[in-house]
Amino acid sequence: MCLSLLLEKMNNPKDAVRVVRESKSIEGAKAVAHYFSKIGDFASAIQFLVFSKCHNAAYELALKHRKMDVYANVIGMDASSQEYKSIAVHFECERNFLLAGKFFLYAKQYAKAVRHLLRVPYSDSSPALDLAIEAVGEAKDKKLTHMVIAYLMGETDGIAKDPRYLFRLYMALQQYREAARTAVIIAREEQNNGNYRNAHDLLFSMVQELRQCGIKVPAEMLDNLSLLHSYILAKLHIKTGNHLIAARLLIRIAQNISKFPSHIVPILTSTVIECHKVNLKHTGFTYASMLLHPEHRDKIDQRYRRKFEGIVRRPEKPSSEEMELLNAASECPFCSTSVPDYELSCGSCRASLPYCTLTGKHVVKNDLTLCPNCDFPMSYSNLITFLENQPDFVCPMCSAPLFRDEVRCLADAVEVLLSWNAGSADPEDDTRTSTNMTGVNSKQDNNVDKAPASVTKDQVLH
Repeated sequence: MCLSLLLEKMNNPKDAVRVVRESKSIEGAKAVAHYFSKIGDFASAIQFLVFSKCHNAAYELALKHRKMDVYANVIGMDASSQEYKSIAVHFECERNFLLAGKFFLYAKQYAKAVRHLLRVPYSDSSPALDLAIEAVGEAKDKKLTHMVIAYLMGETDGIAKDPRYLFRLYMALQQYREAARTAVIIAREEQNNGNYRNAHDLLFSMVQELRQCGIKVPAEMLDNLSLLHSYILAKLHIKTGNHLIAARLLIRIAQNISKFPSHIVPILTSTVIECHKVNLKHTGFTYASMLLHPEHRDKIDQRYRRKFEGIVRRPEKPSSEEMELLNAASECPFCSTSVPDYELSCGSCRASLPYCTLTGKHVVKNDLTLCPNCDFPMSYSNLITFLENQPDFVCPMCSAPLFRDEVRCLADAVEVLLSWNAGSADPEDDTRTSTNMTGVNSKQDNNVDKAPASVTKDQVLH
């Protein structure tokens, strides 16, 4: 009676809709659907026919008045396979490949779904590839998998797709080893081309995806991310005048210089400059000597070349100040043994030591916080200092804004760090590895054959 009064006497569909939604009345929904159909509001009529479980009537109304997109949107996941198939066939006839593929997927007709979805013109923003990957993940069909891989590699249309889709495909297939290897290969290509921020962000997003799925992250992924993050941090600390931190991070990078083949000379140049700013002169001599190798000498900017030649001609022995700076140590957060600040594994308890994403040092248990957005660890005291000096400071790892009132020093740091390490596997395991840079900063990498054609002052990190 109330609905009849609202609809027929008072012409007040707004309140009638509210009553139906609150009461969840099936009969009321039918009455509202009839009202909207009578006044020609077929989209609303379809919505309330679905609400009243009159799917066939809703489908026929959508078909008659070309509102199938409304019906498809309203029906959501509350339909039978046959209903999804009917919707898919309709969109197939209209050559709407995206919606046809989507509803063939919902109808569990995976081959048809994939074939239609791969006909959608490629764009980074299209959901078609995500749906195709979902279909392959559910189907577990080798033929469909190979079809999607061929499409992603550009074999069918000559267009190479965003490589992250291949990673997602392996994730959907639960082939986590292949997903991790793909992530490393993708990031390595970006890194070899000198696109360090792209490589960093790719690896970071893929590490996060693995963690969110409860999958242990392989060491190679984390090691590469650590190195790339050290590069990002070095630029940050040069800019803010923290030259000791910048020098230590650049030393870490220089020890693995072959992983930065596009910028060997600029990186080594910055390493020498930053080392000399903080009296790490013997260390600077080591990298100045590398720069003066025949394959690099002619690529050094002239204003630096003479200075580096002087450094190499008159090498200095390590001073007590330099040794003190290089050997600065802090406690292992797990066993409290003294560990050099920039070492990321403990020689005593053999634990992998998570690194501070602000300084690159291993974390300590009494000075730990986590980024509220990405959950990567940071030094609490260093972060507070940065936030006091730069109110608009963002997380160096995920680039999310950081706010002083969101940052807390963790009381249960050891438990948090154990949980962090549990998200990565042993270096000995070929499929799952640790969060530290094992092997990254332990030996100097002298494989520096590749170098850019020339380097100017503008290319040096600072």
